[in-house]
This record gives sequence, C-alpha cells and structure tokens, in this order.
Amino acid sequence: MRKSLIICSLIASQSIVSCTYIYEHIPGIYKIDIQQGNIIEQTMIDQLKPGMSKKQVLYVLGSPMTDNVFHKNRWDYIYINQPSGKEKVQHEFSLFFEKDQVVSIQGDFRPNSDTTPVTIKESSVDVPKRDLDKTLWEKISSLFGVFNADTTTKSSKPEQAPKSTTDNLPL
Repeated sequence: MRKSLIICSLIASQSIVSCTYIYEHIPGIYKIDIQQGNIIEQTMIDQLKPGMSKKQVLYVLGSPMTDNVFHKNRWDYIYINQPSGKEKVQHEFSLFFEKDQVVSIQGDFRPNSDTTPVTIKESSVDVPKRDLDKTLWEKISSLFGVFNADTTTKSSKPEQAPKSTTDNLPL
C-alpha cells in the first residue's frame, strides 16, 4: 500500500512539474511577444556624444525607464524583450550627466565614433495676443448669474462711485 502511494505521488509530481515543459513545446499554441521598457537600438546609441544636453538625449532615446532617487544625474534605460516562447533578452544602458551634459555612458551598448551627431533645430513661434470681449468662462458664468469682480469687462469710461443720500443731510 505504501509503495503504491509513493509511486502515485511521484508520478503526480512529475506530471505537475513537466506541465510547463509540455505547455512550452506544444505546437500551434500562440504566445505573445512581451516587450517592456525603452526600445534601445545600436543606431540610437550611435547618435549619443559626450557633451550632449539632457534635451538632446530625450530627443534621441526618449525618457528614461527609471528615475534614480539617489543619483539625479543618472538616467537608466532598460529594455526587456521575450519573443513568443523564446529566451528573454535584456539590455541595460546608463547615462551620467554633469551640469546637464553627458559625461559617461555605461551598459550593453557602446557608441561608434565614426557617426555624425544629431542636430536638433529648435524654433519658437510668437503667437499674437487675441482681443476677446469675454472669455468662455465669463460667458458660461453669466448664464448662471455668477459674477466675479476679476472678470469684469473694462469699459472706456472710468466708474464713479454712486452718491449716497446721507452726504447732503444737515447736521
């Protein structure tokens, strides 16, 4: 009786343990690709140069994956890819800044020195001020009778204080 119980428990434990192996190798089962983090490619890393500003790095790589509380001048980029049913691939990359400029690069990738740096052309647009009679909020609040003194419309005539009837009374 004991031998049959031990044999049954061994067979049951082997079948439970092997379920993962069997599940992973059954043909025809769709498994999704799992991607996490920032996509990091060698072409992106090749565009990085020492002395680049944080804004330029954001343009090339995007925002960092983790924000290091203890080191504010360190940006970490992590990319994890697990294609359907295959081994997980993980890439890590760190940038170090001094005075908002790249001073050091560490990680799984190394930039090539023969590439040209990325130039960012910044432009600003001056938008002319619009003269509005009333703002949308003023129009909505006037429908409900809500009146705010800060949102009064300015007229060309200065306002005069109303005369009170007690000013002209004899003493």
